Amino acid sequence: MSNFSLSYIVLRTSYIVHRMLCIGLTGGLGSGKSTVARIFEVLGIPVYYADAASKRLMNDDEKVKAAVEKAFGKEVYSGGRLNRKYLAETVFKDEKKLELLNSIVHPATLRDADEWINRQSVPYIIKEAALIFESGSHKSLDYVIGVKAPLHLRLQRAMKRDNISKEDAMARINRQINEEIKMRLCDFIIVNDEQQLVISQVLALHESLLLKSKEIEM
Repeated sequence: MSNFSLSYIVLRTSYIVHRMLCIGLTGGLGSGKSTVARIFEVLGIPVYYADAASKRLMNDDEKVKAAVEKAFGKEVYSGGRLNRKYLAETVFKDEKKLELLNSIVHPATLRDADEWINRQSVPYIIKEAALIFESGSHKSLDYVIGVKAPLHLRLQRAMKRDNISKEDAMARINRQINEEIKMRLCDFIIVNDEQQLVISQVLALHESLLLKSKEIEM
């Protein structure tokens, strides 16, 4: 095989990998976006859980840990592990402290996500995150899927999952972009209202994304 042919194959392969579709998946607190993400995983689509990754980085990345401790004091870690309850109570009551935490964690999470994406070789990947638009990470994505649910269901789910009061759940929801605005920013919507079947919505979207991934390889 000539050097020219080999170079072409390398360039063509790099192009295809580079053009793998990167799909965002977002929704407000309690919308059920993690449930939707797990359905995509069952279909063989890799999912990067940004919120889980940020918690991992705050526990395992020494630079992130040092920055968080400097910003919020030694109480933020107990036995070398993140005191999530203390941190949540601190930042959700103070918008400036929440912004400070995001300024530390979001850049590290974006770098971690990029490294993870570069290791994938599939038609498309999913990046699940609550703050896709707030963090600006939507700018590096091809499409964004929004998961929508009625407020009363979101409150019930958040209260049960995080063992928090209705008031605390509502306070956290109010810290996020208004759901109607967020959904208008999304390219696709999945309704998770316990009335419509979520699986059928995901299957239809999966087929559509597979077609779109083939189009960019042509």
